[in-house]
Amino acid sequence: MEGGGGSGNKTTGGLAGFFGAGGAGYSHADLAGVPLTGMNPLSPYLNVDPRYLVQDTDEFILPTGANKTRGRFELAFFTIGGCCMTGAAFGAMNGLRLGLKETQNMAWSKPRNVQILNMVTRQGALWANTLGSLALLYSAFGVIIEKTRGAEDDLNTVAAGTMTGMLYKCTGGLRGVARGGLAGLTLTSLYALYNNWEHMRGSLLQQSL
Repeated sequence: MEGGGGSGNKTTGGLAGFFGAGGAGYSHADLAGVPLTGMNPLSPYLNVDPRYLVQDTDEFILPTGANKTRGRFELAFFTIGGCCMTGAAFGAMNGLRLGLKETQNMAWSKPRNVQILNMVTRQGALWANTLGSLALLYSAFGVIIEKTRGAEDDLNTVAAGTMTGMLYKCTGGLRGVARGGLAGLTLTSLYALYNNWEHMRGSLLQQSL
């Protein structure tokens, strides 16, 4: 009986050792000094390799031939919509100012409110149409120049602004064309200077050193 029990214990112990159960256990302190050959240390907070958390490549997969930055055609919709909303907001404020000024001698009544509201809507639509048209012309010239030259730089911005001013004021004759072109050239040149100000200042500092 004892022999049978002993053989049974041996069999149980052998199976337990085969499946990893039983035997001498190891604590975390004992396993702390065991080197992990061929493995990188794991994060103590996340049971993953920290290398997989670092993104060495772009987050998005771009189609073949696509640029990492948006071109003028993609920015045209934002430019036109933004100018329309800006013009509408500015025109509404200007219309409110003009309406209050023109009706300052009138008592607060329904006719005065209607007149102020008409002035607000009229001025808002006028300025939204004006800035929206300028943005449309500027975006169209910018896309055409970019596709023609095959490059995107500040020269496209200045050229598109100059041509926009010339076309917008073409109804005023040669003098109007010249004034519109000069205004567009000045505004776009200031915009290009503002965008490249940090780069220009850094270049000047390096030259001075």
